Amino acid sequence: MGNYVLFVPFLLIMGGLMWRASRRQRTAMQATIDLHESLQPGDRVHTTSGLQATVVGFTDDTVDLEIAPGVVTTWMKLAIRDKILPEDIDDLDEDLDEDGRLEDAGDLDDADGSEGFHDQSRITKHDT
Repeated sequence: MGNYVLFVPFLLIMGGLMWRASRRQRTAMQATIDLHESLQPGDRVHTTSGLQATVVGFTDDTVDLEIAPGVVTTWMKLAIRDKILPEDIDDLDEDLDEDGRLEDAGDLDDADGSEGFHDQSRITKHDT
């Protein structure tokens, strides 16, 4: 009898935690299904790898994403994390200067005024 006094509450607590975890997982899965069903061509999306792209087409299991003008790649629908809402796009536009570059990217410029990354390991004797 003494063994059951501790065992029954333990089972109830463990059962409650398992039910709560499965409920949370079911809710997240339904949200993912709803997202995939709501995709339309022209929607801006984030992938699970952080890529931002525009939906140009889809099938039952895949989605075609335009990642740059004229560059279309095919992804599994499960790779779509979320939609980029219009106010998110406006926030990004505010961070761009008139050339379409991020305003904070200026500190990547070299002291000599040239831009970009210079790989010093590729300089040969003929370059100096």
